[in-house]
Amino acid sequence: MTRDRDERSDYQRIYAMVDSIPRGCVATYGQIAEEAGLPGHARQVGYAMRHLPEGTALPWHRVINAKGEISPRPGSGYPSQRRLLRAEGVRFDRRGRVDLKRFGWKPDF
Repeated sequence: MTRDRDERSDYQRIYAMVDSIPRGCVATYGQIAEEAGLPGHARQVGYAMRHLPEGTALPWHRVINAKGEISPRPGSGYPSQRRLLRAEGVRFDRRGRVDLKRFGWKPDF
């Protein structure tokens, strides 16, 4: 099996986990990696998110960093992500952080 093939398979698992995050919840890059069977590969989740096509239906905006913050991304990612999360009822504190205990996704599988 080639590395590209492995990476595609990993991305598919990552995308499946992201697609499982319910509206009004968030998950961290590390949590998605763990749930996708890729513990310790939070950066790979970030790379997978970066490779999503424009206009994707995948709820990419529900993935944030371990501090509960939106990670910087090129373009207008931050304002768009914040707006999408707020529209789902996710709230930010004064420091721009999401309370992971309140809004964090708790998968039941």
